[in-house]
Amino acid sequence: MSHTTPEKIVIKRALLVVLDGVGAGELPDAGQYGDAGSNTLSHTAAAVGGIALPTMGRLGLGNITAIAGVPPLTSSEGCYGKMREASPGKDTITGHWEMAGVVLEHPFPTYPNGFPPDVISAFEAQIGTKTLGNVAASGTEIIERLGAEHVRTGFPIVYTSADSVFQIAMHEGVIPIERQYEICGIARRLLTGVNQVGRVICRPFVDAPHSAMATVETRTGTISGTAESSDAAVPPAAQPPAQQFKRTERRRDYPVDAPPTVLDDFQAAGLAVHAIGKINEIFNGRGITSWDHTTNNADHTAALLRAAQSNNSPLIFANLEDFDMLYAHRNDPQGLARALETWDAALPTILTAMRPGDLLLITADHGNDPTTASTDHSREYPFLLAYGPGLRSGIDLGIRQTFADIAATLREAFHLPPDAHGVSFLGSLTG
Repeated sequence: MSHTTPEKIVIKRALLVVLDGVGAGELPDAGQYGDAGSNTLSHTAAAVGGIALPTMGRLGLGNITAIAGVPPLTSSEGCYGKMREASPGKDTITGHWEMAGVVLEHPFPTYPNGFPPDVISAFEAQIGTKTLGNVAASGTEIIERLGAEHVRTGFPIVYTSADSVFQIAMHEGVIPIERQYEICGIARRLLTGVNQVGRVICRPFVDAPHSAMATVETRTGTISGTAESSDAAVPPAAQPPAQQFKRTERRRDYPVDAPPTVLDDFQAAGLAVHAIGKINEIFNGRGITSWDHTTNNADHTAALLRAAQSNNSPLIFANLEDFDMLYAHRNDPQGLARALETWDAALPTILTAMRPGDLLLITADHGNDPTTASTDHSREYPFLLAYGPGLRSGIDLGIRQTFADIAATLREAFHLPPDAHGVSFLGSLTG
């Protein structure tokens, strides 16, 4: 294979984009997590008979793992590889922190059998009401199962998953959204020490738009509102079973406080960091200069394009969570494939907006194989694509031994102090 070998160039701006949950094959220790055989990209593509990702394909995605519809190339326009997670666990916080240079020694606690009675009792005492649930469950399933009882009683629904999360589902017509956020803040302050979960997540929901009018019985009266109409004129018999409730986009994450990361070093050097999506929440604002609080892939992508066109922050850090949240957690490979194709179709405009001296890194934080029996994250290699105008192309970056190689690469590119974790691959990109 022939590689382009331009003169070494200086990186002036890096765009780090995380496709949440889009893994590229099981890690060697996946069996310890119940994830043997998982491969989000490969299995999703196989389940739909092939997936069209021509842009990421040109960057080298098909060279990383077998993906039906995305063939390997003898000469790619980008550089490619995959990363091994050095930290234990497979959750969002762990993955993003490791990209930023933090390798955890111990995983965040998980609660497959629900939270201890003393934790729930203390939480109920502080919020002044009982709770429902306290089980490990899918977020959509739990509100269908307990949503009506929540509406009748006003008791918040507490649930978790295989990840280190304390999730609280509440109907916006029963508990006002600001009170929901207060309740989740109480949970975050309570969950410390051995029960310091990675995230407390507020999961607001409302009536599903399956009728012309939605009426919610509350403890204090009746709240009525016009439901959204269906976009598709499908006969009722052809429609899927109606859902009683749906989650809203007013979710809010309350992660554990982040330790020092490469983001702090950017700020200490007077270099701005712009965050898109839930990046600001993942790091609790630490090291973040400015942010776009977008809540879905379409808005994340639009914000990323705007940033590529006009934001001069040396680091632009984005997370696109719909792949994981809307599709993989619901074992929906068709939806996941469509979302990936939509992202890939938008990517050329972002590439066109890039300037000489720009570095684009596209990766994932963990896997979430939608073809397995589990609806939880999977312990997988994230893929890694690197591209920039004037940078080298067609380079196999191999298997990186930690996500912290991204932080090490950013440190070298922007002349920041070195850290204990990670090995830079900047030289492979710049020549």
